[in-house]
Amino acid sequence: MMDIFLPLLLLFAFSMLGVLLGTITGLVPGFHPNNVAFILLSISPVILAKLHFLTAFVPSETIFVLVASTILAASVAHTFLSFIPAAFVGAPEGDTALCLLPAHRLLLEGRAYEATVLSAVGSFGAVIFSFLFLIPFYFVFSPFRFYEIIQSRMLYILIGISALLILTESFSERMEVYQAILLSSFVFLLSGLFGFLILNMPVHSPFFFRSTMLFPALTGLFGLSTILFSLLYTPEIPEQRIEEPGIEKGETVKSVISGSAFGSLVSFLPGITSAHATVMAMLARRNRQPEQVITTLSGVNTSNVIFCLATLFLIFRARSGATMAISRFLEVPSWEMLIPPSTLMYLLIAVLIASACSFFITKYMGKQFSRLFVEMPYQKMLISIAVFLSVLVFLFSGALGLLVLLVAACIGLIPIYFGVRRSNCMGVLLLPVIVRFWQLY
Repeated sequence: MMDIFLPLLLLFAFSMLGVLLGTITGLVPGFHPNNVAFILLSISPVILAKLHFLTAFVPSETIFVLVASTILAASVAHTFLSFIPAAFVGAPEGDTALCLLPAHRLLLEGRAYEATVLSAVGSFGAVIFSFLFLIPFYFVFSPFRFYEIIQSRMLYILIGISALLILTESFSERMEVYQAILLSSFVFLLSGLFGFLILNMPVHSPFFFRSTMLFPALTGLFGLSTILFSLLYTPEIPEQRIEEPGIEKGETVKSVISGSAFGSLVSFLPGITSAHATVMAMLARRNRQPEQVITTLSGVNTSNVIFCLATLFLIFRARSGATMAISRFLEVPSWEMLIPPSTLMYLLIAVLIASACSFFITKYMGKQFSRLFVEMPYQKMLISIAVFLSVLVFLFSGALGLLVLLVAACIGLIPIYFGVRRSNCMGVLLLPVIVRFWQLY
């Protein structure tokens, strides 16, 4: 009995630690989930050394699974909590950037708490849908070899998705069609060229932390840029009402399903992130009300974490920072039978623990932010966050990382100022991937 009880008890404890970390990082504007994973990966040798005493109670392989469950739980909690700074502070990361407009619309109506609850419902609903869809997802990839079929056409798929995202900028109401398409193309190509320059740059951390230049790049593109913009354009925020939202069950279910479905779609496509999935999910949804937009996009972000985990075990491809970190120090078994391997089962339990706790934490923190936000020194808070992010970048990537952060922030300001989608900045990853596939062809 103890052989089962003790590992599950430790799994619960490590998952709760991940929830704590994900809550902290989710509430810090500008933190990307990949950054969280890179930081935990960089300090994992120290963590594993400190946990060596547990080998007296559980096998050493279990300790690696426990650390992996912490990383995964942190990523899940982060997708829940990161909506709050996107809604209140106006500093989203790449995956929540598209929530900014509908969330701010509700914020300026005094309904930020309602927006937070809708986001939590979308994320938790996505967890339920994702677990129901895991077995069909397995059949698509394992017996039918779906990935092998699309891999030969991956170049055309990635080009098609990129073109779709750029061309649908024509729906913009702020400028002429040709202006929107040209500007989004410019942002995509500029960020892509930036990605070519920084992806192979050496990282010299003054404290010997392991990281990549993606850390300062993503922080600048999606975090610091919006903080700087918010410092220049600070709106007058009304007092917030603490009221539970009226949830339309039918529309909410549709939003969760569409968000989760597109979250699964991008989990196996290289260079495509949940920021791209949010655009495709909203193109598929006719209901563009702010409430449904928030629910859909939250569903995309959370389901993407789960399906990226399944993809890692099915085709051994890491499509997120969390799965990349897990694959670096954990031996990933193949998911060959209908019942998932024990390692994956443990990690899925960690997802359930993290999502259940994060749902209530998100509601609680949303309520506290709604009550206290009007009294907060908004500009001082933004300045302190910008300084914190800059210090963090320096610790993990040195002076060169600060330069990358500054350049990335300048690029990130372009779509914010002109009013095109920030997801075009994900060309920093997508364009290098497309070129790599082009060379293989």
